[in-house]
Amino acid sequence: MVKIVGIGGSLRPNSSSYQALDVAIGRVQALGADTQVLDLRQMQLPFCNGEKDYPDYPDVIRLREAVQEADGLILATPEYHGGVSGVLKNALDLMSFDQLSGKVTGLISVLGGQSNSNALNDLRLIMRWVHGWVIPEQVAIAQSWKAFDKDGKLLDEQLSQRFDQFAESLVENTHKLRGVS
Repeated sequence: MVKIVGIGGSLRPNSSSYQALDVAIGRVQALGADTQVLDLRQMQLPFCNGEKDYPDYPDVIRLREAVQEADGLILATPEYHGGVSGVLKNALDLMSFDQLSGKVTGLISVLGGQSNSNALNDLRLIMRWVHGWVIPEQVAIAQSWKAFDKDGKLLDEQLSQRFDQFAESLVENTHKLRGVS
């Protein structure tokens, strides 16, 4: 069984990034994956200053251990000013090759306006730099404020199908690339 850890890159209470992450996590669970979500809104993480250890922040250890034990990742971010959110970038910067190298990763971005892939491209570069494997399927949700109902369910069938393809690719490629049966 593959283990997938999801990380959302928003600090908003009603974040559409977390709504999208919840959809993706549900889809990979339905395919038999063991999952965990690291909610950065609930974690006390320092700004990365390049140090190796952060003894006053036990959540850094929790973040690193959860990601290191995972076979794959789902990274979900809002797109802010044409790029990845600062909170997600900081969480990734608090980790190293030890945690991120070899991780099969699926990427999701949400935008308030028109869809583009700047944040997704940022995350591809970051994961490539730390020797991660990013799947080709990705999800960018434009006008995310109207993509979900009040219960967090997707309203668009085509978008729902994209999440299915995303989840299938993530689980299948994690099995292949990580050698997990």
